[in-house]
Amino acid sequence: MINRIHILNTNIDNLSMTETLRLVSDAIEKQKHIHHTVVNAGKIVAMQTDVTLRKSVNEADIINADGQAVIWAAKLLDKPLKERVAGIDLFENLIAHAHKHKYKFYLLGAKQEVVERLVTIISEKYNPNIIAGYRNGYFTTAEEPQIVEEITQSNANMLFVAMSSPKKEIFLHQYRNQLQKLNFIMGVGGSFDVLAGKTKRAPLWMQKTGLEWFYRFIQEPKRMWKRYLIGNSKFIALVFREKFSKNK
Repeated sequence: MINRIHILNTNIDNLSMTETLRLVSDAIEKQKHIHHTVVNAGKIVAMQTDVTLRKSVNEADIINADGQAVIWAAKLLDKPLKERVAGIDLFENLIAHAHKHKYKFYLLGAKQEVVERLVTIISEKYNPNIIAGYRNGYFTTAEEPQIVEEITQSNANMLFVAMSSPKKEIFLHQYRNQLQKLNFIMGVGGSFDVLAGKTKRAPLWMQKTGLEWFYRFIQEPKRMWKRYLIGNSKFIALVFREKFSKNK
């Protein structure tokens, strides 16, 4: 039984990276299905007003805390979590796991040149046979059923969706029943861009100190300032509001 906490209208599972990987491996071995998602400060803020996003996240089978800010908030609210389980780290671990156990996965998302570059990198580092298929993330709503059918027929064990929020969460939640044939489905945000070398990830010390958001901000200030500066302020306000309301 997964130990699940509830803070800020959000379900979060108290799992380590090792425990999460074990659950995924078990699902593949026993032919079960897991719908996975992660939450960070920005997503939790969006979930306060976006009911569809909140439902899409809270009804997932596994919900990891991706952001360090979420770990701090949980501790402040007296519901501590074991550790941060970053989506990109889980994604990389599962690629290696697929290679070791001869599983297959489907890559959906990013621009065509990015996903093609990622396929090349994975094929050279591991084995092209672990890639059941791939497609860019630019498609219409009308095309979605056909794409889902192609993924289902690809014989993939896992699906990784690299699209922005809330699109990826809603997409996976909407089609979770049609994707039951796959053992694991997961949104990975901008991970394709990072692993393909299009964007850089923050140094490890910034990840551990909760400054990964700032690293992204200084790379793309015009695009990221609102998300991080305003979003982070809203998240802090939410945390303290919940903290003080419980102490009354």
